This record gives sequence, C-alpha cells and structure tokens, in this order.
Amino acid sequence: MYDMAIELHTDGSRRLYEQIYDYIKTEIRDGKLLAGERLPSTRSLAEYLQVARSTVEYAYGQLLSEGYIESRPYRGYFVCAMEGLLCMEEPADREEVDRPSADAYSISDGNAEGEKVECNYNFSPHEIDMSGFPFGVWRKITRNILTYGNSELFARGEAQGDYDLRETVSRYLHSSRGVNCEPEQIIVGAGNDYLLMLLEKILGRQVRIAMENPTYIRTYRIFHSFAYDIVTVDMDECGMRTDCLVRENASAAYVMPSHQFPMGIVMPIGRRMELLKWAAGREGRYLIEDDYDSEFRYCGKPIPALMASDKQGKVIYIGTFSKAIAPAIRVSFMVLPQALLERYRRECSFYSCTVSRIDQRILNEFIRDGYFERHLNKMRKIYRAKQELLLRCLEPFRDKFEVSGENTGLHLILTSREDVAEEELLGRAEREGVRVYGLSESIVEEFHRRATVLIGFGGMTQEQIAEGMKRLEKAWL
Repeated sequence: MYDMAIELHTDGSRRLYEQIYDYIKTEIRDGKLLAGERLPSTRSLAEYLQVARSTVEYAYGQLLSEGYIESRPYRGYFVCAMEGLLCMEEPADREEVDRPSADAYSISDGNAEGEKVECNYNFSPHEIDMSGFPFGVWRKITRNILTYGNSELFARGEAQGDYDLRETVSRYLHSSRGVNCEPEQIIVGAGNDYLLMLLEKILGRQVRIAMENPTYIRTYRIFHSFAYDIVTVDMDECGMRTDCLVRENASAAYVMPSHQFPMGIVMPIGRRMELLKWAAGREGRYLIEDDYDSEFRYCGKPIPALMASDKQGKVIYIGTFSKAIAPAIRVSFMVLPQALLERYRRECSFYSCTVSRIDQRILNEFIRDGYFERHLNKMRKIYRAKQELLLRCLEPFRDKFEVSGENTGLHLILTSREDVAEEELLGRAEREGVRVYGLSESIVEEFHRRATVLIGFGGMTQEQIAEGMKRLEKAWL
C-alpha cells in the first residue's frame, strides 16, 4: 500500500480524524481499496499528511470498530472483505540527461594553459542515490520470476504494456497522486523519450506547443525534432503565466506543476485551475503534465497531480520510475484522456511495447508487494538529511545569494544578489574542483536575469556535500 493523497480541510468545519476515516471508508466501499490490502502505518500516514499520529490512530480505531479494517500483529492494518457491500472486479524519469556519471571530471583551469583540475564534487541536479536501492529484493523477485515463469512470459505482450502492471500503476496514481484513471488509459514505455515520440503520432504534426522558459531542455529538443511550432511562455512565482499563454494561440502546453525544472516552483491550485480553464476553452487543447519527481516532497502536505483536478479530459499525464527507483529501470508511463485514447487505438496501437515483459513483471511485483513504498520512505529520509545538511552549509551564502526550491526535489537554486556573471561563478567553482550547473543550460530564449546556479544533492554523499560546499565557500565568498 502507498501513502494516500487525502485532501484535508483545516478550516475547523470537520475534525481531521473524521476526514481520514471518511476517505478510507469511501475508498473501501467504492472498491478502490481491495480486501486484504495493507494500509500505511499510522506513523507513515501521519508523517505524510503532516498531522499528529494520534489523529490517524483515532481514524483507524473507528474503522477497526466498524469492521472495515483489521489489525494483524506485527504486520499492520489490512482491509477486510466486505461481501455483499462491494462489487469487486477481478483484474483482466524525469529521464536522466545524458551526463557523465563518474564522480571525477577533468576540466580546464583558466589560469594555466593546458593544466587540468580534477573535479571530484559534482552537484548534478540529475543524479540520484543508488546506495539505498534494495538490490537483494530486486534479485529475489527476478529469480522467482525466472524460476517459476512460463512460456507466456516470453511471448509478445500487449502494446500498451502488461495489464497487471498498468492496473498496479493506476492504483498507485490514485493513492499517491489523486489521479483516477483506468488501466486502459495507461501506456507503458521505455523512457519519456519514447512516450513523447508516441504522443507526437497521437497529437499529429500540426501542433503549436507552449513551454515554460526556462524548461527541461531535453524535452524541448525532442519537441524541436518533431518540427513542432514551439513558443516560450514567461513564468512568475506560480509557474507558467496563463495571461501570456492565452496570447500565444497554442494547442498544447507542457508543464511541470508538482516541481518545475529547473526553478523548483510548485504550482498553486489557483494557477492550475487557470491552466485547466485555458485548456477547456477550445476543442483540441491539451496540457502535458510531466510529473517526474513528485515522490520527493519535504515540506507541507502532499499536492495532488494536475490530472487529479481535470474533469474534462484535458490533461496528458507522464510519469517515470527513473528518479524514484533507478535510471536503468527505463520504465515510464503515460495516461491519456479518453478522447486521445480512442485516437491512439485507431492510429497507433500497432506500435509494440518497448519494455521487456520480464522487467514489467519485476516492477509490478516490486510495487504491488509494498517494496516500492518502503524504498520511497527510506529514500525520502536519506534525501531530507542531505538537503538539511546542504541548507546548513548554505547559511554563510545567504548574504550574497537567494536560496529557493527547498520544498521538493533533489536540487536547490542559488540566485546571486550581486552583479556577477554566471560563467564566472561556474569558473570559480571549477577551479576549486567543484561542478555546479548554470541556469543558462535550461534557457530556450535568454531574458534579463541575475546569475543563477543549480546545486543538486541526490547523487552525493553527506561527506562530499560538506567538503564541496567548503570549496564553494572558498570560491564564491
């Protein structure tokens, strides 16, 4: 079981434990939570919802007393079978930018011709920590599948991906991101690149697409390769400006509302509603939601996906397991609204799934059996500790830099308060053996701005972070 995207109202109209109780009861009665499914622990759910643990315990206690759930010693809480009450149906990344992964870089020192400086501290915003990956669990699942699998496992699978995995993904999206979708709406593919290329076949070539500036440059290059008419839209502290979007006469907009890359903006509900209103204003308009790392949020309550608020079928949702599990997994998924699903079936269903059925089975069991949930909880704690260390190390920098983007994701943004060139900051860091990343790498059309750098912490150890920041302090302060 995963954490639950419960929208709690804190206006005092209803007690928090009653809202949690009602939500879970409704999920059970509607068949969203199945008999025998494990609920999050009281500690895990309380931490996720940012409420007292006793609040969750009260809700669980009421559900226990009414027979909706049961407590199993040393195992947790599970959904009870509700014969006659429920109608149960039987089942029928951000992608990584291509950068060197080695810890050491060889870079030119601007002060000595031909001399090389070893760069041992790479604050890449694209790397993740693989030290916490449950290799033993992954090996066990793989071994069991290969041992007990049959010839069907090696046959050609469904074009959209195996149904079991799509059903598991749909239930994960519902519980963690508030997205209500059917397995039939999901397409599984080997990375976001493939899904975007497939989307080009679905939407067609005559597309005028709007993108934020700055944006995720890899996606921009992919859209550019389609010969799409790409327009950039200004951003403010809430994300893409809808007043600018209206003027561009676009038919689609690519957005990252849960954590905009590279600026780290979490789009508030008001701006999301404005985008949905724009999309609903004309037939054929769509929002492409890239939800590449929403699992890693450190402050406040979980925010549902943009698609969770879409009532008119205007959002195309793209997610990946590259950040949450491992880049080499190469499994992404796309959720299509019904209108585009029909177009896909009519015009594109002959494309074969690009993910091995064995890999799909492994991932399905990894998620379904609760290993993914435990892995995410572990990695959130690891990344939170790294981020807290990085923020402490950044305290001496605050007189000269604004720090932002600390609520979610695996990088922070530093914006200079002084009149200094971005290239100069990068060069000073390199001469101290530190690699940081300039905002210019994500800019499509240059605009007036102060020097800004991205400092990632996902792929570094705490010792590397501490030493790297000491060197940056020497370089910049």
